Amino acid sequence: MDLTTLFEGVSFEGTLPAARQPVSLVTQDSRRVTPGAVFVCAKGRQTDGHDYAKKALEMGACCIVTERPLGLPCEVRVENGRKAYALLCQNFFGRPAQRLRLIAVTGTNGKTTVTTLIQQALQQMGHRVGLIGTIHTMIDTMEVPAKYTTPEAWDMAALLSRMEAAGCDFAVMEASSQALDQMRLWGLTFEVGVFTNLTQDHLDYHGDFEHYYQAKKSLFEQTRCAVINLDDEYGVRLAKELDGRQPVMSFGIKAQPVDVTAKEIELSAGGARFLLAKGNEEEPLFFPMPGAYSVDNALAAAAVLSTIGASWKEIARVLHATRGVRGRCEVLYAGEFTVLCDFAHTGDAVEKVLSAIAPFVKGRLIALFGCAGERDAKKRPAMAHAASRYADFAVLTSDNPRKEDPFAILNSVEADLKQGGKPYLVEVERRTAVRKALSMLKKDDVLVLCGKGHEDYQVIDGVTIYLDEHRIVKEWLQEKGLL
Repeated sequence: MDLTTLFEGVSFEGTLPAARQPVSLVTQDSRRVTPGAVFVCAKGRQTDGHDYAKKALEMGACCIVTERPLGLPCEVRVENGRKAYALLCQNFFGRPAQRLRLIAVTGTNGKTTVTTLIQQALQQMGHRVGLIGTIHTMIDTMEVPAKYTTPEAWDMAALLSRMEAAGCDFAVMEASSQALDQMRLWGLTFEVGVFTNLTQDHLDYHGDFEHYYQAKKSLFEQTRCAVINLDDEYGVRLAKELDGRQPVMSFGIKAQPVDVTAKEIELSAGGARFLLAKGNEEEPLFFPMPGAYSVDNALAAAAVLSTIGASWKEIARVLHATRGVRGRCEVLYAGEFTVLCDFAHTGDAVEKVLSAIAPFVKGRLIALFGCAGERDAKKRPAMAHAASRYADFAVLTSDNPRKEDPFAILNSVEADLKQGGKPYLVEVERRTAVRKALSMLKKDDVLVLCGKGHEDYQVIDGVTIYLDEHRIVKEWLQEKGLL
């Protein structure tokens, strides 16, 4: 790869130095610069890459890409460094995205489940599929650990290249609001984009709901077809604002009319049974994930599969065969009592999972939850109120306090928990809290572990320690002779 090829399709001012110069790397991190690297400057929230341009040049960078003149040799200028970086990364790997059918899912809740459902359904239909998301990345059947929900532009291009090499024809990914705001997906064209919902989250990053919404909406500037949840008020707004710009397939249970819906819904602790409906086409479906929100996720996946040409009967078949998602309303134990694990870490998510489970609990519903440190503190009261409203007993504990005082977090949340009038206990150490909650269980009780889901770590005082609730529950059950 030389500089001339690397900059194809990228608008810039200036002259490429030694245009046939071999390029070894494209990076925004000056610490990664090696001889032959292209260093791209962009202003971030805390640092400005322009401050490190001279250092990158001294370390052997063959070209510096800037947003403003720095007077350095080997310098070219672009309007937006982040956009240029994303395009350069795709060019470096030979633009693999152009040979893959891309599907992206955005929204506050449901991204991981919907992307996984689409991946599993496409595999059932005989496709090789790449998956990029919160829990992990899959290159066909090979699993790769995930660092971010949506990777940086270099890692994204590298993963898409590996997916193409592995014979994948589809790549399905979660599109986080931060990634969209930071232009990590710039230059990619998605066959389908999905909007699930918008509830309070990440306002520590975006500042307010409007900026949060606009970040999500920006995905649909890069999609050929939109799949939108009209049960969500922001979904209704998005559909109106996209009117005429691209085809829109709507889904929902309450909103009418919609293109895809569910009829005759029967919910149980083991899943949901309903008629999957699109126009005059109806197919019975048992979906193996409990809760009304799981029906929403199934509808989103069905709508996507319909837009890419699958028959309605085939869609019902492959969704019935899906296996569910690790850490998403996952059953860890079902016997005299039940233990569930879910990634719910916002007020809306906690309310959705507990309200979905509560009608089927014969004994007590016990909810364990915590509120993350150094994140949007405004969502903490909503989590406490949801636990008080639906649970018979709450266990308040830590969930990634980071460098914030965990006792201060618990004290602030406890004040809101008290207002609910339900019994509760507070235990700052999460492993101990889980074991205490398990020890409380009696016949027909249900314990929902909220917050960790697929995560197997806890971040305390800036240090990441191993903590896997799957393992904690398994060890406790073994000690009690239940496994």
